[in-house]
Amino acid sequence: MRVNLRAYSISDCQSILDIINYNILHSTSLYDYDVRTLEQQIAIFEDKLEKKFPIIVAEIDNEVIGFGYYSEFRFREAYKFTVEHSIYVSNRYHGKGIGNLLLSELIRLAKNQKLHTMIGVIDSENQNSINFHEKFGFKIVGNIKESGYKFNKWLNSIIMQLFLD
Repeated sequence: MRVNLRAYSISDCQSILDIINYNILHSTSLYDYDVRTLEQQIAIFEDKLEKKFPIIVAEIDNEVIGFGYYSEFRFREAYKFTVEHSIYVSNRYHGKGIGNLLLSELIRLAKNQKLHTMIGVIDSENQNSINFHEKFGFKIVGNIKESGYKFNKWLNSIIMQLFLD
């Protein structure tokens, strides 16, 4: 299984949207209720690219199987050295190291951009994601209780942080 990482292009957006919408409907990895349209997802990514944030995709045999990006953590100027990242992998490819490749590349890109810290916000019930981030040196720095409501229950957000320099 040869995985290729590369920069996102707009032609990837439908495949990415399929991954996102699956997660919206079936998991708490996204706190959205409604699936996104292609136009909404393109606009979200255009905003990130205009701000010079990377979006990368993982593919096997020209099929997009995962993606990752980071962007501003908060909108105030003093936060400009802190980014929040997101990584999603197609359900068919969980546990095959795709997330490792994507996060390693995002960390490398963030260091190259001279950023100081990377944040991950993870649903507290997603222990696999918490463990995954800990392997990369992320530390739990906060737990925002009942910060979201989905699937008829309150959800807690775990804040994880990695210093990049």
